[in-house]
Amino acid sequence: MITDPAYEVAPWTLRESELNLELLPQSESVFALSNGHIGWRGNLDEGEPNGLPGSYLNGVHELHPLPYAEGGYGYPESGQTVINVTNGKLMRLLVDDEPFDLRYGTIRSHVRELDLRSGVLRRRCEWVSPAGRAVRVTSTRMVSFHQRAVAAISYEVEPLNGQVRVVVQSELAANEELPISPGDPRRAAALESPLDPEEHFAHGTRLRLIHSTRRSRLRVAAAADHLVSGPPATQLSAESSDDVSRLTVTSVLGEGEQLRVEKFVGYGWSGARSLPALRDQADAALVGARDTGWDGLLRQQRAYLDAFWERADVEVDGDTEIQQAVRFALFHVLQTGARAEERAIPAKGLTGSGYDGHTFWDSETFVLPLLTFTAPRAAAEVLRWRANMLPAAQERARQLGLEGATFPWRTINGEEASSYWPAGTAAFHVNADIAHAVVRYVGVTGDDAFEAETGLPLLVETARLWRSLGHHDHAGAFHIDGVTGPDEYSAVADDNAYTNLMAQSNLVAAAEAAERHPRHAGRLGVTDEETAAWRDAAAAMTVPYDDDLGVHEQSQGYTRHQRWDFESTSPDRYPLMLHYPYFDLYRKQVVKQADLVLAMYLRGDAFTLDQKARNFAYYEPLTVRDSSLSAYCQAVIAAEVGLLPLAYDYLGETALMDLEDIENNARDGLHIAALAGTWTALVAGFGGMRMFDAGRLRFAPRLPDALSRIAFRLMFRGRRLHVEVRNTTARYTLVEGKPLDILHYEQPLRLTTDQPTVRDLPEVPHRPQPQQPPGRAPLHRPHHLQ
Repeated sequence: MITDPAYEVAPWTLRESELNLELLPQSESVFALSNGHIGWRGNLDEGEPNGLPGSYLNGVHELHPLPYAEGGYGYPESGQTVINVTNGKLMRLLVDDEPFDLRYGTIRSHVRELDLRSGVLRRRCEWVSPAGRAVRVTSTRMVSFHQRAVAAISYEVEPLNGQVRVVVQSELAANEELPISPGDPRRAAALESPLDPEEHFAHGTRLRLIHSTRRSRLRVAAAADHLVSGPPATQLSAESSDDVSRLTVTSVLGEGEQLRVEKFVGYGWSGARSLPALRDQADAALVGARDTGWDGLLRQQRAYLDAFWERADVEVDGDTEIQQAVRFALFHVLQTGARAEERAIPAKGLTGSGYDGHTFWDSETFVLPLLTFTAPRAAAEVLRWRANMLPAAQERARQLGLEGATFPWRTINGEEASSYWPAGTAAFHVNADIAHAVVRYVGVTGDDAFEAETGLPLLVETARLWRSLGHHDHAGAFHIDGVTGPDEYSAVADDNAYTNLMAQSNLVAAAEAAERHPRHAGRLGVTDEETAAWRDAAAAMTVPYDDDLGVHEQSQGYTRHQRWDFESTSPDRYPLMLHYPYFDLYRKQVVKQADLVLAMYLRGDAFTLDQKARNFAYYEPLTVRDSSLSAYCQAVIAAEVGLLPLAYDYLGETALMDLEDIENNARDGLHIAALAGTWTALVAGFGGMRMFDAGRLRFAPRLPDALSRIAFRLMFRGRRLHVEVRNTTARYTLVEGKPLDILHYEQPLRLTTDQPTVRDLPEVPHRPQPQQPPGRAPLHRPHHLQ
């Protein structure tokens, strides 16, 4: 999108200087506001035209039957889909009885701006009605980080060519009509008017609607209150019905006069609370917002973000697009988890209904690393949500004949919602991904209480899963057979290297945590014999290796499979899954997304640098990146093995995934994992940051020629650290906290707040550039984007 002339590249804003209706669905995603609890897509204030109306509450969903041509034991029976809840952002306008609709009349100017420092979406439009009446509409929208249940709008109208009569209709609207999408008709039926009315109210300046879902039995309340200022003759009236509650403001504006409406919206939902309790909850949120006032909410929002940027900002010198993109990414990732509070992080956040609003392994593997180092409280809340879902995961394991817990591949409410088991249930690695996130969080924060109370049960139950899922062979080697790794073009394979390595670290971490917290482990029934069995399985874990080729195998026997015929695959046949049967993909060497390469990043301790280089050279020509999850870790490993220009190109791909709509589906919501990958590509790729020994940082920074400097901030063990990398030096500054021991490459350093520490960077060894499949190389970034 930023390649469109209407979008400007700037370090702290995303600005659209004219309205392009063809890009409206994509712009609704990039201009979305959220706090992890409430999500408002960037729809126009007046509601129409729109690409996809969207108002979401994290966790609110409806159930629908899952389709099977033939049923089978253990198949999930019910799917979950995020629903569009009551829309509180509607501000309709009539100008001398003509609707303010940008498809008609003349648009003199139209500017929208997402301000990443203030956390608001601003809009300014000058429009001439078909009858020739000109008005200026100015609005500012926010979803509060400080007051979790609150969103708010400031809306102003002023005439530009003489007196005009205006009517503003501020609404709460439920069961909005959504675009028709192809797919399972039973899912479509569940989404058609999913909210049953329970109560509606309108009096004075206050509005309220309460609804409930039919199958999931969730109750949703939305309430609004207003402050109106305008000429003395301005009139107000309120009315409500089952699905609409409306405040109508009528005024005659002369030259130089304005009508201003400040709208405060409060939300609440629950699967257990009564209607009166939920009504009181939404009303209480409004009282807090009204007491704070519009200006107070803005100050709170700015203060929250000032604190975030102080500990999380990333600076990039040499590429203005990447600079904008990484801050855009940081802002949107923060929005997904800031106030989620024991809720999941969906793959699209709360920016759209893509992937049915489900959370996947993306959350722990791609998103939580960023949050753990910059907003650790948000990361902890996501892991607490996983812990709350343990009973459902334990039941799923029992259903599958396994011990411990089997977490779902995709879910909203903790139950498996994937109807395709080879790429769903068989992807057991999600359990190790959760455990890895626990270990990372405890290592970064040193939060022992969290480890004992929340982390330990997750580690123990996932370790029990691996011990029951795998087996020792006659020679004592431990195998995990019939599983699917991250690469979704391979399935139900034996000894997937990524899965085995992540399970290995899961088993060891569980045993070590149990020893650190024996009392808590005892409550979970952990015995010395059990931890010994975990250690034995980890020590004997099979990691497949092809001695003839000198590379690790993605899974046992993978390198003997026939290679995909890339030369005969035309560019219009990608993504392959839409043009070829999975049967053919599964039995060929073709990689949808990084699998073994991801293992080399997350389990880098299991590989030598030479092995990483050889493996990367082998798998790079096989990897087609038909997934948004691939480019970031390819950037990290490319940087580590010295392929800096290639790493830079991959950084560009993940950073601009949504801003340039690379996958042509930003209309459904943003790719939150790819956004988080922008941070990882810079910090772990060019910053070379790794954590080892469960709580020590190592940096091996190196920059591509295109960048003259990067600098990043992070939190670690109660300290604030600032790292600045230039072409020949790295500068480490401990901004706050006790002395910190780190490694610069293999050189130990002790950082103190007294003064920065500067070290030279070693030369990067030259390696031959690997080839990608024909037509699948990342877009080359020009080295002059100053």
